[in-house]
Order: sequence, then C-alpha cells, then structure tokens
Amino acid sequence: MKTLPRNKAIAAIRRRLLEFVDDEHSMCQAAAAKGIYCHGFRQYSDEELGKRYDWLTRGRPDIGREELEDLANRWQIARQIVDDVTISCDAQTLEQDTCRGWDGFDNAKLAQFYREVLSHEIQVVD
Repeated sequence: MKTLPRNKAIAAIRRRLLEFVDDEHSMCQAAAAKGIYCHGFRQYSDEELGKRYDWLTRGRPDIGREELEDLANRWQIARQIVDDVTISCDAQTLEQDTCRGWDGFDNAKLAQFYREVLSHEIQVVD
C-alpha cells in the first residue's frame, strides 16, 4: 500500500475538496450538502451546532437550523478571508473555535477521507 506523509495527504485532499467550494459555499456547507468528508454542519445535532456557533445564536433564541447554517457558512468564509486560506478546514486548524480543522483527524481518518474523495487507498504517516 502506498504511504503518504500527513501533510501531503492533507494537500491532496484539500485540492479535491476545493472543487466543491467557492466564494459563497464553505467546505462546511458543501460537506453537509453532499454528505462527504466530515459532513460539515450536518455532523452536529441542532443543539451542538448552536453551541459551536453560540455567538451567532446569542440574542436569537428562535433561530432555525437553516438560518444558523447560512450564518455559520458566511462566518466560515469570512474566517478564510481573514486567515488568508483557501478552505475552512485550514482556518479552523488555525483558530480551532468551531472544530479542530485538520488537527481533528487522525491519520486513519485522513486515509479514509483520501479513499472517499480521491478513490485511492493509502496509509497516512507522520
């Protein structure tokens, strides 16, 4: 089985994931909509999503999931711009406020994502 260093596996996954995002759609939104990768916003229950984005829900006790996901998507895109990165996973690796970004995945999980999005079996090594 082919082995790849962690940073090269992430770079390859990132290149593929960039095909799903644009100036209006963060990876969190795309992953949720397509059911791929980490599943983005959809990996969280309504309650957990609200906790992870509590600054967006404060003062909005009746905010619905769709509206929260829209605000969270726009917030992720803004963080990408502020951090000068191309994908929300990179922004969250730096900021680690709504998730841990790439740091949230061990090598086995990265190998799984690689297989899912690139259709090749690899082993990720440090």
